[in-house]
Amino acid sequence: MNKQAIDWTITCHMDYGNNGTVAIIKHKNGKSEVSSITTSTAKGGDDNQRSVFLGVNNKNEALVMDPETKQVECTTSMAADSRYYYAYRDNQSNRFWFTNDGDKEGNDTLNCGRDGGTVTVAVKNGNDGEVLQTLLIGRGHHVSSFCRPNESNPALPKHAFVSNLLDGTISVVGNNEDDTKNFLKVITTINLFDATKEKDGAADFPNNAFPHGMEFSPVTNRLYNLNNGYASVAVINHINNEIENTIPMKISSNLLLSRCGNFLIGKGADRKGNRDHVMGRLQVLDVNKQAVVNSVDIQDFYPSVYRFNPEGDRLYVTAGATGKGTQADNLRTNIVQVYDSSKLPELKLIKEIKLEDCHSGRRPIAFLEQGGTAPLVFVPNPDQGSLAVIDSDSNEVINTINVGEGNMKEFSFSFWHDKAIYGG
Repeated sequence: MNKQAIDWTITCHMDYGNNGTVAIIKHKNGKSEVSSITTSTAKGGDDNQRSVFLGVNNKNEALVMDPETKQVECTTSMAADSRYYYAYRDNQSNRFWFTNDGDKEGNDTLNCGRDGGTVTVAVKNGNDGEVLQTLLIGRGHHVSSFCRPNESNPALPKHAFVSNLLDGTISVVGNNEDDTKNFLKVITTINLFDATKEKDGAADFPNNAFPHGMEFSPVTNRLYNLNNGYASVAVINHINNEIENTIPMKISSNLLLSRCGNFLIGKGADRKGNRDHVMGRLQVLDVNKQAVVNSVDIQDFYPSVYRFNPEGDRLYVTAGATGKGTQADNLRTNIVQVYDSSKLPELKLIKEIKLEDCHSGRRPIAFLEQGGTAPLVFVPNPDQGSLAVIDSDSNEVINTINVGEGNMKEFSFSFWHDKAIYGG
């Protein structure tokens, strides 16, 4: 199959610190064309007062939200300092959950004062976007997860979960359109406090759980939350929102659910074991056995972003930057690792794809899905301002496209426009 003949469109946001830009890459008839959303004068003010970029519509207009009025404007020009929120797409409802990490203390001062952060739920409305609700939640960085009724448990309620890093909590939000009383409202808050992991006299709120990484498994009908501060995974009963068990998982900073729902993959890095070398780590947790059953160490490699292909038989892991001095000098930041994940809990490295060096800690990944498979994989080169296009069969780079200036602070894919493009 000639992968260059596949037509595709992908949108990305490039953050350069005090300004950013949006690029739209269209590949048609074997040729790639890059266009940009033009930028106007920066609005200024603190981060919470800046306009928010949500995505691009079918007319190649940017959807930009006013953070105060929550009105969404379709525009061909947006403020240069418009913000990009991390977005989580609820595929079952076509709703997008945009999380605001707030200021340095984790507060959305515009909407909440000093009382917490926010998550804004938006939906496509024809060719435009519409904000359904902005919810007050906890402070700090947020991760979202969703659960719905399934064949094994049709009585499961439709809920969304949003973790709050600096509070050590999870906000439980009603996500059922037919339940008007609770729809897009915070129903309850799960406190992740674990007295055995805290110092004597520590408060239960806020605590040092530092949740980051959350998945819901339809196999066990349980929510799994990685508490970085406690080096453990909390197993949460979704019906009563209570913690049933905790599973040790050291040196992990995120969780990823396998396509079969039986395994959670943790990623992280040990920076303390060897002053000259970072040791990257991938761990496999069996949700049925409630234990870590495999661990893969990768010297001089910092796992940045990882995702399964649609079939679930390949796991892609990008390399990012971390550490200082000799550790940073020894890092291999110019590769994407590809693992055979068809026989989990076994993970077998089958290829290292060579890219450009990267000085960013976060190097995202996206897939083009067609007919249940992903013929193409996209990974940026933030330092060089380019996008690598990878053939998923050969695991070779078949194209590198210049999309903007180099030395990006952060590169992010936008998944608003088309469900065929997904990743993180």
